[in-house]
Amino acid sequence: MPVDPSLVGRTFPPTRPYDVTEERVRTFAAATGAAYDGGPAPATFPIVLAFEAMHAFLEAEALDLFRIVHGEQRFAYERPVVPGDVLTATLSVATLRQIGGNDIIGTTSEITDGSGTLVCTGTATLVHRGGE
Repeated sequence: MPVDPSLVGRTFPPTRPYDVTEERVRTFAAATGAAYDGGPAPATFPIVLAFEAMHAFLEAEALDLFRIVHGEQRFAYERPVVPGDVLTATLSVATLRQIGGNDIIGTTSEITDGSGTLVCTGTATLVHRGGE
């Protein structure tokens, strides 16, 4: 069943606050093969929050994760993510189109710090495979 087109423009509740710690940044860097010796987190670190926001969106809309192919991910930064930040991500559905029985969903996740200031914006393209 196709995704409901009325989702375009809808914003979902923010993720729970996420404490960025040295340990979490080091663990992320080790898992992704990135070098980290203190300072700002690797550029791809916000995927931790963006994925949590995406998962909550999929759950809220009863979309099966096993039908999702993550097509593209980008981050545009206002400033680096650093240990000590407390971040949340708020996902919005920006675009939706159907191609060959599949839904191509464009999302935007605004990642903000504890004061509500924008840290970075993540954009993602999700392919929701149609039924068999």
